[in-house]
Amino acid sequence: MKTTRTTCPYCGVGCGIIVEQDARGTVKVRPDQEHPANLGRLCSKGTALAETLDHPQRLLHPEINGQRVTWETATSTIATRFQQIITEHGADAVAFYVSGQLLTEDYYVANKLMKGFIGSANIDTNSRLCMSSAVAAHKRAFGEDLVPCSYEDLEQAELIVLVGSNTAWCHPVLYQRMVKAKKANPALKVVTIDPRRTQTADLADLHLGLAPGTDAILFNGLLAYLASNGCTAAEFVAESTSGVEGALATATDSAPNVHSTAGQCNLPVEDVQRFFDLFAATEKVVTVFSQGINQSSSGVDKGNALINCHLLTGRIGKPGAGPFSFTGQPNAMGGREVGGLANQLAAHLDIDNPQHRDLVQRFWQSPVMAQQAGLKAVDLFQAMEAGKVKAVWIMATNPAVSLPDTDQVRRALGKCELVVVSDCVRNTDTADLAHIRLPALTWGERDGTVTNSERCISRQHPFLPAPGEAKQDWAIVTAVAGVMGFAEHFPYQSAHEIFREHAALSAFENDGRRCFNLGAWRDISAQAYADLQPTQWPVLESGRGTPRLFTDGKFFTASGKAQFIAVTPCLPQSVRTPDYPFVMNTGRVRDHWHTLTRTGISPRLSAHMAEPMVEIHPCDARDQGLQDGGLARIHNALGEILVRVKTSRDQQRGSLFVPMHWSRQFSSAAGVGRLIPAVVDPISGQPEAKHATVVVAPYQTQWHGFLISRRKINPATDYWTAIKAEHAWRYELAGSETSDNWAAFARELLCQNDCAVNWTEYLDTARQTYRAARFTGGQLESCLFISASAALLPAREWLISLFAQEALQPADRIGLLAGKPAVAGEDKGRTVCACFKVGEKTIRKAIAEQGLKTVEDIGRCLNAGTNCGSCAPELKSLLA
Repeated sequence: MKTTRTTCPYCGVGCGIIVEQDARGTVKVRPDQEHPANLGRLCSKGTALAETLDHPQRLLHPEINGQRVTWETATSTIATRFQQIITEHGADAVAFYVSGQLLTEDYYVANKLMKGFIGSANIDTNSRLCMSSAVAAHKRAFGEDLVPCSYEDLEQAELIVLVGSNTAWCHPVLYQRMVKAKKANPALKVVTIDPRRTQTADLADLHLGLAPGTDAILFNGLLAYLASNGCTAAEFVAESTSGVEGALATATDSAPNVHSTAGQCNLPVEDVQRFFDLFAATEKVVTVFSQGINQSSSGVDKGNALINCHLLTGRIGKPGAGPFSFTGQPNAMGGREVGGLANQLAAHLDIDNPQHRDLVQRFWQSPVMAQQAGLKAVDLFQAMEAGKVKAVWIMATNPAVSLPDTDQVRRALGKCELVVVSDCVRNTDTADLAHIRLPALTWGERDGTVTNSERCISRQHPFLPAPGEAKQDWAIVTAVAGVMGFAEHFPYQSAHEIFREHAALSAFENDGRRCFNLGAWRDISAQAYADLQPTQWPVLESGRGTPRLFTDGKFFTASGKAQFIAVTPCLPQSVRTPDYPFVMNTGRVRDHWHTLTRTGISPRLSAHMAEPMVEIHPCDARDQGLQDGGLARIHNALGEILVRVKTSRDQQRGSLFVPMHWSRQFSSAAGVGRLIPAVVDPISGQPEAKHATVVVAPYQTQWHGFLISRRKINPATDYWTAIKAEHAWRYELAGSETSDNWAAFARELLCQNDCAVNWTEYLDTARQTYRAARFTGGQLESCLFISASAALLPAREWLISLFAQEALQPADRIGLLAGKPAVAGEDKGRTVCACFKVGEKTIRKAIAEQGLKTVEDIGRCLNAGTNCGSCAPELKSLLA
C-alpha cells in the first residue's frame, strides 16, 4: 500500500489528506489526523476526491484551433504571438488571468514573467472575486495583507461572530471545530449575521437577519456603542493605533445608537442590543467574515468597519480574539503572497512604491518592471471587448461562468485576437472559446505548496502519473518564457527551485518592516522541501511558524500603528424598483465547487442538490405564482436564467438566493453570472456578487421529462440540467412547446436517427405520456420519460440502478417503461448525507421506527452526520 500525504484542492481551510493506493492503483482518501487545519476531519467534497480523479473530458494534448499539436508548436506560437502584439501595441495589450487553484510555485512564475519580463501588471486572478476586499481592508488597517488569527482561536474564543459566512456549507471542517468548541465550552456564544438564515445559524445563540448591504451600518453602530459605554482599550488605542477620532465621529454620524442602527438594518432593537452587549462584555471575540462582506461595492469599508471594533477593544493579537477572514479558495492566500493580483508585487510589496519596484527588479535581474497597477478582473475583460487587450492567457479558471455579466465576458473572449487556456479539462465554457488549449496537471499530479486561511503553508504531493502530455503550469510558463528569450531567468526544473526563490525574495532586504518572510527556507534542500510540514508564516530562522500576529502591539504601517478607518456606509448600487423588485444573492451549495468541473462528475456530490434552484420565501412564491419544485424565469436588463423553485422561510421576503455553480456544460440556462452587473468596489475591484436586482416569474411549461443515458449529451430543450449518477448521466428536462412526434424527438436525441438500434417505446396520447428506451445488446443504454405533468413522472432511483447491470434482467425489462420494479424496493429519497450516501426517506423512517431524538442518535444508527457534519442542520430539521 502506497501512502501519500497531501492537501485538499477545494476551499481555503486547507485540510490535510492521506491518499492510499493499492497494487492495482485503486485510490482511497482519508483525513490526516495530524494536520493542524482539520485534525482528522474532511467535508463531503474532500471525502469524495477519489471519485473525481478520472475526468471523462480530460485535456491530454496541446491544441490550436481544436487540432492536436506538439508542445514545441504550442509554446512557440504563444511566445511569437505575444511578442508580436507587444511590439505593435505595447506590453499592456497582453494579459494573464490566473487562479486560486494554482499552486504557489505556478503563481510565482506567471507573475514574474508578466510583471518583470513582459513589463505589464496585467495579471489578475479569480481571487479578485472572493478575497480582494479583505486584502485591501487588511492593508489599510495593518499596513500589509495580514490575517492575525489561527484556527485554534475559534476554540479559545468566548464569542464567535460569523458575518456573511455560511461556514457550515462553505468551510464545513471549521464549522465542526466550532460545534465541538461549543460543546466543550457551554459559555461560548455564537452570533450569525446574514440576510439569509443559513445552515450556519443552526449553531447560533443569536441570528441577525439584517437588510442586504447594511453590514457597515451595523458595525459602525457597534463601534459607537462600545465607545459610549467605556469599552475602549485606552492604552492599546493610544500606543498601537491611530485615527480613532475620525472613525468614531463617522460611526456616530451614521449609526449613533442602538435604535438608529436597528432601524437602518431592519432588525429588532432587542436583537441589536443583545449583540452589542455580548460583544462589549466578552473579552475573547473572534469575528469571522467571508463573501457576504467581501462581495460588495463597499466590501473594503465593511471589512474595516468590522476591524475597527477589534482595534477599539484591543481584541487582536491575543488568544481567542481578532478579525478572521475565511479564504474562499485553496491557494488564494498563496497567490497574494506572490503578487498574483494586478495591484500587487511579489512578497507583499506594493506596485505603487518605486522602492519596492526597484527591489523586485534587482532581485529578479529583470530587464523591465511594471510601473503601475494593471487591470483588475472586471476591467480586464471590458478592455478586452474594447480591443485594448488583444491576447489573454487564462490558467485554471472559468471566467465565462464565474465573472459578473458573463455575456459581456463571452463577447470579450470572442473578440480577443488570442485566447490561451491552460486547464485539465478540455470542455469548459471558457475553454470552448480558446484558440489554444494547453493540458495542465491537476490535484494528485502536481507538486508544490498552498497557503490556507490561517497563513499555514502545506504541501501538495503528486501520487498519480501525468496523463497524456499534461504539464504543471509553472513548467508551461517557463517554456514560453524561454522561447521569448528569458531562459536564463527561468531555469526552473522543479517546484523546489521556485519555492526557494520565492522564499529568498520574501527575505531580500527585509529588515523587519515586512511581515511576510519565509527567509528560513531560502536554502531549503529538495528533501526538506519534500518533507515540509504545515507551517504558519512568517517563518522564523529556526523554521518555527507564527500562529498569531500583532502580539506585541506592533503593526506594519509606516508608523508601526494600526490604522482606524473612518467608514461612511454605502448601500449596494443596484436598487430595487417596481420593474426589478427582488434582490438576488449568490453563493455556494454544500457539495459543489466553483463551476462543477470536478464535483459535477461525482454521483455522490451531485445527489444532494441535483438542480440549480432559486430559494424564495413561500409568501413571495405565492405572490409571484411560483410553485415549489416548479420552474422560474429570473431576469433583468442583462439576461435571464431558468432554475427550479425552492421555497424556504429562511429566506427574507423580497430576496432570492441562486447558487453560482451551474455552467453551460451542466445546464441550459442557469448561469447566474448573466444577471450580476459589473459593479465593483472602487478600492478592491471586487464585484458585488451578492446584490443584483431582478424579476422572478413562473416559467410556463407544456411538458416535463427526464433522460438517463450512459453518454453525456446536450438536449435541445428549453430547460435541461445534467446530473451525474452511478454509471450514467441523468437529465431533467422541460419545454414550453410540446412535440407532435415524440418518437422522432427521442430518436434524434438518443440515436441520431440510427435505425439499427435496439429500441422500445410507449405512447399514451390521451395522457400525453411518452416513454422510450435504447439498448446496445442486452444492456440499457438510455431511457426517456416525458409527461404533461411532472407529477406523473416515475421516481428516478430504480431506473438509474438498472444502468449498473451488464445485461438487463427480464423482470427489470418488463418494468422498465412502467418506471418501477415488479417488486418494490426501498426508496432512499433525496441524499442528505453525501459522505455516507444516506437519503431523506431512510432518515425519516429510522426516526419514526426507532424513536431517534438527536443528531447523535441518527449518527449512531445510520452514520449520517458523523464525518464532516455539514448535514447536521438538515438532520435537525428532519428531527423537528
